[in-house]
Amino acid sequence: MPTLYYEDFSIGQVFETPARTITEADIVNFAGVSGDFYSLHTDEIFASKTIFGGRVAHGLLTISIVTGLWMRLGIFEGSLIAFYGIDRLRFVKPVKIGDTIRARLTVIDKRLKDNHGLVTIKNEVYNQKNELVAVFEAILMISRKGQQ
Repeated sequence: MPTLYYEDFSIGQVFETPARTITEADIVNFAGVSGDFYSLHTDEIFASKTIFGGRVAHGLLTISIVTGLWMRLGIFEGSLIAFYGIDRLRFVKPVKIGDTIRARLTVIDKRLKDNHGLVTIKNEVYNQKNELVAVFEAILMISRKGQQ
């Protein structure tokens, strides 16, 4: 897909990301980078006694992987300036090792800010069973055509 600029986005536009399987290495590496070694993520014995029945991915790991899936679309290459904010984040179901996630992105708002644009994209994150696991609205600062 080609790079999209602020003017190219329209309210209601939908994109589907590719999918990605969550691995144990993802969880261990995220724990190391973030410093979040909470037992729910790193201790199978502890986690098996919780309502989740086993280790789960960090919520912020899931969101971070989704941002990587955005980049695989190619639409932000050269036009994305910044991740401006996040609203209405909810973790609906746990993501476990071996789950494969993907996201449906829907443009829900856009507005100008200075010489750039802000595009708000609702992200619905699904697992391999097509169950909603997370939802959030990402506000992205996007270049206008000719303003890179």
